[in-house]
Amino acid sequence: MTPVGTDLADRVLGGWLGRIAGNMLGKPVERGDVWTRERIDRYLRQASALPLTDYLPEPATESDALDLRPEWRQCVRGRIHGSCRDDDVDYAVLGLDLLETHGFGFSTEQVGDQWLLRLPYLQTFTAERAAYRNLAGGLKPPLTATYDNPYQEWIGALIRADVYGWTSPGVPRRAASLARRDAVLSHTGNGVYGAMWAAALISAAFTAPTVRHALDTALTVIPASSRLARTVRRVISLHETRLSWEETLDAVSEETAGLGWIHTVPNAGVITAGLLYGDGDFTRTIALTVRGGLDTDSNGATAGSVAGVLTGAEAIPARWKDPLEDTVRSAVFGFDGVRISELAERTLRLAEAEAA
Repeated sequence: MTPVGTDLADRVLGGWLGRIAGNMLGKPVERGDVWTRERIDRYLRQASALPLTDYLPEPATESDALDLRPEWRQCVRGRIHGSCRDDDVDYAVLGLDLLETHGFGFSTEQVGDQWLLRLPYLQTFTAERAAYRNLAGGLKPPLTATYDNPYQEWIGALIRADVYGWTSPGVPRRAASLARRDAVLSHTGNGVYGAMWAAALISAAFTAPTVRHALDTALTVIPASSRLARTVRRVISLHETRLSWEETLDAVSEETAGLGWIHTVPNAGVITAGLLYGDGDFTRTIALTVRGGLDTDSNGATAGSVAGVLTGAEAIPARWKDPLEDTVRSAVFGFDGVRISELAERTLRLAEAEAA
């Protein structure tokens, strides 16, 4: 059954807070070709910040400071005053606006129209930028995803999926269907499956007794033979054999070598490992996920969203919530400075209206 009432409100807010906190945690080291797992942990050791239980510490060396994302000064502990602007949060905001504007029967063409109306071109990247350019040139979906777009299986569609999970609590197939309709604007293959998987995973987290149950449910909405499904199952099986988190990621990294650090498949492996080894603990989940490397801010955001839904906002430690000051910075026109609590209330209204 779909949960209702105050518990649902707390879980939706938990999803928003988790996504934003996880994104902020991973943002300074969001360069997977530079910030490997080993280098992230070396950075943390130098600052006596292992185990990681808070936002990243300031860099201990000048070379580290130069290699961090330039936004690090607004994203490290002690310097955070509201969320940093980031596409991982912008797309959640944009998805909410899409559902409020067009309802759950939206078309892929309307997703494109919303981008052109609300999202600045220079705040899009990889597959989204290719699709945006194709839209501006007059192309229609699905050509917007395939024409001159070498990024079709990268992680962009996955990071757009959360709102479909939040507004379909306990209804993972509906969440996946909504995410697919959005994803095919810019992605194909595993890029689309990643969005469907993430939306179903977040939806399932509202009613699943454990994170493993949510992961098992999410696998049912994508082709079992897809590389994404095989990689997620591989992480689950390695976890079951009681391998360490490091050993599991070593194995998956070897098996997905060559796909690149922004491809959906290896990043889904990192997210899955963070969720399983985090075992329902919010802090441990986002810390392990970000320490896993690759697209750290996107992975931290998705794992944080799942963990936030599982625990609810009330149970997220204050050290993650308080620095956000209930404020979102966003490039989406009309939303900069909006309250996180307001976004959660609007999301809840959509979820309850659709369930009624």
